[in-house]
Amino acid sequence: TTTSGPTPSRSTSTTPVTETPVHETTTTRIPGPPTGSHITTSSPGTTTTLGPSSPTGTTSSISTTPFTGTGSTSKTTTSGPTLSVSTPHPTTVGTEISTPVTTSPTVTTPTTSPASTSPVSTTTSGTTPTESFTTTSGTTSSSFITINATTTSTTFKTLPPGSTTTSGPTATSTAATTVGSESWWLCNCTKVICIEDNIVQVIPVICNPPPKPTCENGLSPVPVIDEDGCCWHWECDCYCTGWGDPHYMTFDGLYYSYQGNCTYVLVEEINKKVDNFGVYIDNYHCDARDVVSCPRTLIVRHETQEVRLTTAQPNTLQVEVTVNNQLVALPYKKFGVSIYESGINSVVEIPELKMNVTYNGLSFSIRMPYSLFGNNTQGQCGTCNNNTADDCMLPNGNIAENCETMADHWQVVDPSKPQCSPGLVPTGAPSTTPVQPCKESSICELLLGSVFKPCHGFVQPEKYYAACVFDSCVLPNLDLECSSLQIYAATCADQGVCIDWRNHTNGVCSHECPPGKEYRACGPIKEMTCKSRGQNDTSTKQVEGCFCPNGTMLYDSGVDVCVKTCGCVGVDMIPREFGEEFTVDCQDCVCLEGEHGIVCKPHKCEQKKVTCDGEGFYEVIEVNPEDSCCPLFTCKCNTSLCTSKASKCSLGFEVHSYIPSGQCCPVYQCVPKGVCVHENAEFLPNSSVFVDKCHNCFCTNDVNVSTQLNVISCEHVPCNTNCQPGYELKPVEGECCGKCVQTKCIIHTADSSELILSPGDFKNDPHNNCTIYSCIDVHSQLIASTSEITCPAFNEDSCKPGTVSFLPNGCCKTCAPLDSQTPCSVRQREDFIVYDGCRSVDRVNLTECEGTCGTFSLYSAEANSMDHSCSCCRETKTTEKQVVLKCPGGHSLSHKYIYVESCSCQDTECSRPQSSELQNNEENDKAS
Repeated sequence: TTTSGPTPSRSTSTTPVTETPVHETTTTRIPGPPTGSHITTSSPGTTTTLGPSSPTGTTSSISTTPFTGTGSTSKTTTSGPTLSVSTPHPTTVGTEISTPVTTSPTVTTPTTSPASTSPVSTTTSGTTPTESFTTTSGTTSSSFITINATTTSTTFKTLPPGSTTTSGPTATSTAATTVGSESWWLCNCTKVICIEDNIVQVIPVICNPPPKPTCENGLSPVPVIDEDGCCWHWECDCYCTGWGDPHYMTFDGLYYSYQGNCTYVLVEEINKKVDNFGVYIDNYHCDARDVVSCPRTLIVRHETQEVRLTTAQPNTLQVEVTVNNQLVALPYKKFGVSIYESGINSVVEIPELKMNVTYNGLSFSIRMPYSLFGNNTQGQCGTCNNNTADDCMLPNGNIAENCETMADHWQVVDPSKPQCSPGLVPTGAPSTTPVQPCKESSICELLLGSVFKPCHGFVQPEKYYAACVFDSCVLPNLDLECSSLQIYAATCADQGVCIDWRNHTNGVCSHECPPGKEYRACGPIKEMTCKSRGQNDTSTKQVEGCFCPNGTMLYDSGVDVCVKTCGCVGVDMIPREFGEEFTVDCQDCVCLEGEHGIVCKPHKCEQKKVTCDGEGFYEVIEVNPEDSCCPLFTCKCNTSLCTSKASKCSLGFEVHSYIPSGQCCPVYQCVPKGVCVHENAEFLPNSSVFVDKCHNCFCTNDVNVSTQLNVISCEHVPCNTNCQPGYELKPVEGECCGKCVQTKCIIHTADSSELILSPGDFKNDPHNNCTIYSCIDVHSQLIASTSEITCPAFNEDSCKPGTVSFLPNGCCKTCAPLDSQTPCSVRQREDFIVYDGCRSVDRVNLTECEGTCGTFSLYSAEANSMDHSCSCCRETKTTEKQVVLKCPGGHSLSHKYIYVESCSCQDTECSRPQSSELQNNEENDKAS
């Protein structure tokens, strides 16, 4: 059934034929579809090849595959010469049968037709009887039919113009043929009718080219051979695509976008003719906002197999293929399903249904023949009937207001998506319209520009441009707009227009190829391989992808290796030339031209056995760097197998081991480390060593010959040995250096000079003898004291001249009175009392005896010596008094002293003193 085009019609004409008995082969040429269309048909027992018409007498044939489309041809059947056949045995017409040969003379029979007249000749020579027919009708070219028959006596009779016939099934010729009731086909486009008495009428069918229809999806229609295999008509293929986030183009070319993130039906049959057939899509949210979705997996089901094409990484062209949940390698062919790679696409092809599905991670396409699926598809790809009015059909057969609403209803159960519930219509899809207008990507403008202009006349770019703008606005950071350009370029290539566009995107939509491959925008759908290079590939369509560089070709569809010469490729994926010898997997192989290709045998090794003697040695197998397949047997040393153990060394020494030449086990000895040892510690040379805090020590590089240890050198810490006057350096217990300790009193005199006195010393002021300084040590505490002498009243006028002198204290004066001597009496004075480091707070009254007594020294003539008379002024009565002294520590001390109440002159014995005694007496007098 076709949707457009005139109803097929056939016209016939009869041609009279001269009756001649021959054994013949009849050839008729049949016009095919327009030049460039390639169609192959066949019927049981015969093979007919259709192609463009050729001049009379020559035959042109092209082997092709049937196409689908809409529209039909107009068929004209011209009745040819009536063939009389005598059939001794029943024979099925249309099969090739061996025929005995009868020699007959050559007969030429003129033929006529209403349209034109051309000679018909029948020639028989030797064993090859041949009959040629030339018939025309209108502008239709001549047709030739070849018949190979069994041994037959054939009679050609001239018949009047015959009847009109229509196509029908092939009939079988028997010995008893019903006159005028039986007919059959020869070579699909020639009909034979039984007339009478073994006379048949041959009627070739003439096909008139049908008008070319317009496909709603904007693609070109394709020519398809009629069911009788003779004429052809136009059909519009069912072609559905999806890309981006995602955008859909239905079978009839209706464009819409849908953002569901579940699994949906793309296409299923309305009336199930194929067991378990359908194509499904698994979408997922591909942005952080969960606003838009992208295709993740394309699922193709056919009978017992389920093929899944899954995007390996988001927004990439990497696809993994599984069949019944098992990962498979491409190409794959099993149970009527063929899967292979074509450029950047993975293709699932079902030859029986003449359909294929492509997917590359960013876009998909589904192509199915109208002849098998027209008016029988449903799902998100719509109904394939060249009418967009019913593309948004729901599962119940109703038509939705728009395809976005329709798409929700084609959800299927997917265990991996429990959030999706088929049958429940979503309350509302999120808006994917940008809140603010955005400026579309400059990449989208390429679709309307000069880059894609060659394709504008074949495929309109407006819908792809709208999808590109949508993607660039909603998902500006995912570069999804590249998918719109990619699917548009693929559709253009499907229509025969190749666009090299990726170089115009400034690297945004670039495609990287693996090493050894190069990118081409226009490459063959199936790349030529070493095994297919002898086959004629009549396909003119191209795809983009990674292909072998010029001068090389793919070794095989399942061996992705480019080779310059078609030799061999083994498991190591390295090309080999015929005759090349190599080693792989420890097999010695050679590449041979022929069916087996690579022939291998086990690799031979020359083994040398070794004997491992000696303590610690053991045998080991190593990889041979020169030949990894042949191990090396060597002796290895394992010191853990040795019985000798390392000895323990004293401090400052370490164990040194060495292995004598040719041995495994070490020899141990203690050797100096070159360190210093002090108090069970080791010190490296030039490092400090703590001996005590009074010495700075360090480890030297000098070695003590006897101990073999390094010598420790020490120096006393530097000390201050200079003390200020009045201080002396005294050792301090627990300290390295002595301390300057005060040992004398430092007295500052009235003239600001310093006077230093030792403990117990008294000294007059250098400028005033009436001032006496003293130093006392009280419990290791030095106390300096200053005393003032109070002199009795002294009148120098009452003295004898020349007798004035100082008393021994050097402060008070004394003299000989003028008239009489001064009597001995008590004299008082005020002064501080100092005792045992303590001192009276105030001055106290002190008394003393003072006066002149009869003391003289005269020369005695009798004794011839000096006579001495000594009388001293001494105390006759004293009392004991008490005073409180303050000590340096802050405590008080009660002190008793003698107070003189009265004095008198008392005799004393005088002697002649020696010089030393005189000095001592003077000192005692001073002290008194």
